[in-house]
Formats: sequence, C-alpha cells, structure tokens
Amino acid sequence: MLLVLSDEHKEHLGFLPEVDPSVVGEFGRIAVEFLKKGSNPKIYESAARKLNVPSETVQHGVEGLMYLLTESSKLMISEVDFQDSVLVLGFSEELNKLLLQLYLENRKEIRRILGELAPSLPQYHNLEWRLDVQKRESRKINAEQMVQLASRALRHQVKPTVTLKLHLESGGTQSARVLQTDPATLLHLIQELERALAEVKTNHCRRILRNIK
Repeated sequence: MLLVLSDEHKEHLGFLPEVDPSVVGEFGRIAVEFLKKGSNPKIYESAARKLNVPSETVQHGVEGLMYLLTESSKLMISEVDFQDSVLVLGFSEELNKLLLQLYLENRKEIRRILGELAPSLPQYHNLEWRLDVQKRESRKINAEQMVQLASRALRHQVKPTVTLKLHLESGGTQSARVLQTDPATLLHLIQELERALAEVKTNHCRRILRNIK
C-alpha cells in the first residue's frame, strides 16, 4: 500500500534536501515530540535562526515530515512501500534511507501516541423502538408492517414517526439517547449501514483493517 502525498505536502518536504542529514534527523525527533505535546513556535524560530531561513519554512518542513511519519505509521506500510512512496519526492538515495530509518525507528511510538489521542467513544448496548402511526395511537410492529404503513402513509397523508431509544455504554456507565425519524429515512439509513457492512467484508477493507490494528 503506497502513501499518496498531496502537492502541498510535497512542497513542504521539499525543504529537507537543503539541510544537513543531521538536521533532518532532528526534525524527525521534533515531529514525534510535537505529537506528544503539541507544536512550539519557539523551536521553529530557534531552528530558523540557525539555518538562516524563515520560521514558516522550518514549520512546514517539520509538519510535512510529521504527516509522512504519522500516515505511514497508521497504515503500517512496509519498507518497500515506504521507499516507493517517497520516490515521487525526487530525493537522493541517502535522504530516502534516512527517512526510512526515521519511520522504522518511530512507527511503534507514533502508533502508541495516536492510540492515546484517539477519543474513547461509547459502545452500543441495546436499542428500543416504537412506531407512532397517529397522534393518539402507539403500538409495536415488525419491520414488514412498518414498510406497509410507510407506503399507506403516502396514500392517506399519514405521517408515522419512529422513536428510537439507543442505549450506550462507556467505561461501565450506561446512558440513553432518544431519537425520532420517519420510516423512509430510517429505511435509507438501514440500507446505507448494510452497504457499509458489505464493504467491510471486501478484501480491500480487510487489508486496511489488518494494517491499522
């Protein structure tokens, strides 16, 4: 799997051949450090004075390197794919080897940091639903009957409403969210979710999921 770089990222990384390899290595260390603690403009300014370039140039170089390392680490691309990905940058063989070394030395640490930064999302626990056909009428029906009522509603201008109570769990604590929609929208949502589940079963998605675990 190759990493696709935008023209903007290529432009940011274009500064790297202009500096000493030791500086590129230092940029790599700064990029990983910034992932942990956030960027520090003072470091950009200090490096810019030493290199006699604008601080924005240093910032773009570090951010471009950070993107290269983080995206490669997310996908856990192989050594060969990483080298093929950076070939489009037109760097020297020495610089390409240095970038590969930075990637191999830091990918586990970067993935650990990204894992800690990922939000902790609540998980599905249970779902209750009810179809309200009229203002004063409420009853539970199955999915087939819901489709029939939705069709009948078009002829008689009835506006059925589906009420959903979604039970979630996060860190041992349960919560509930009440949602309302119409049958047509709900059926469309079901179709999209079924399409997404089918997509997950494809070889392409399985390969991606295997790489990001």
